[in-house]
Amino acid sequence: MGQITLKQVTKSFGDLQVIPPLDLEINDGEFVVFVGPSGCGKSTLLRLIAGLEDVTSGEISIDGQIATDVPPAKRGLAMVFQSYALYPHMSVRKNIAFPLRMAKTSPEEQERKVTEAARVLNLTDYLDRKPGQLSGGQRQRVAIGRAIVREPAAFLFDEPLSNLDAALRVNMRLEISELHQTLDTTMIYVTHDQVEAMTMADKIVVLQAGVIEQVGSPLELYRNPANKFVAGFIGSPKMNFLDGSIAAEHNAATIGVRPEHISVSREGGTWRGKVGVSEHLGSDTFFHITIDGMNEPLTVRESGEVDLRRGDEVWLTPSASHLHRFDAKGLVIR
Repeated sequence: MGQITLKQVTKSFGDLQVIPPLDLEINDGEFVVFVGPSGCGKSTLLRLIAGLEDVTSGEISIDGQIATDVPPAKRGLAMVFQSYALYPHMSVRKNIAFPLRMAKTSPEEQERKVTEAARVLNLTDYLDRKPGQLSGGQRQRVAIGRAIVREPAAFLFDEPLSNLDAALRVNMRLEISELHQTLDTTMIYVTHDQVEAMTMADKIVVLQAGVIEQVGSPLELYRNPANKFVAGFIGSPKMNFLDGSIAAEHNAATIGVRPEHISVSREGGTWRGKVGVSEHLGSDTFFHITIDGMNEPLTVRESGEVDLRRGDEVWLTPSASHLHRFDAKGLVIR
């Protein structure tokens, strides 16, 4: 249950090809995140899997069965959208049970499945309330509950947390991750937020202009990005890039180093710089430091509070074992 395979799948709107030929294997039980900037094709790809968009060419298989031309309702998948799409006049109980009623499931079976979904999602005390009486996070849980009762082969999430505030996003992120552990069902999750991707995924698919740039675990992408795009997209704050004479010293068109892999000293080091803006977060401090010969400041991450002020002259030393080299095409040099 829940294995999804894409072979040479493409999608075009008229003469515009938004998904070039693409291959992807999603294993049963995996939590896979599609991530990339706006317009990269991640939601389109999800809709192709769901059957909400027609494939221009190629093949989609679900559990070994070709599903390319199978209607969405018969693919055994459940989709959770950014908007909750709840019926405001119905109780939580009736909203969750709605797909079961449409499938003419017996009342007894409806009650059993709704009760279990509510238990898993901590909605038992809210079953008789209307959506308008719930918080945003609770309403999103109801939408997920409506998907759970269908017992799908896979769950498809299309930016489900975008409408929530920062605190609720963190809570729901944890709840969806715990839900995956509980249900042990394949989940495909679309987001533009690389923090969500890093914290939730078993496997991340990084997309740009419809092209898969790299597939791997969060730590694989963090430690060994395949190209400059992935290196700059994965990680927060993003990787620093240096070119010109500094990169040439390392036989590369560009070198990259993450903020956490640069040390700061007043006594001496590799690059001399001047402190600009400082961002104090308590547990960490981010310094934006302009080094000699570079126009763009580098971001440096230091643990805790560090006594540096705007205008201070400092030395930066990158960790040699954490330098990333890229050629003129942006591909990593191993």
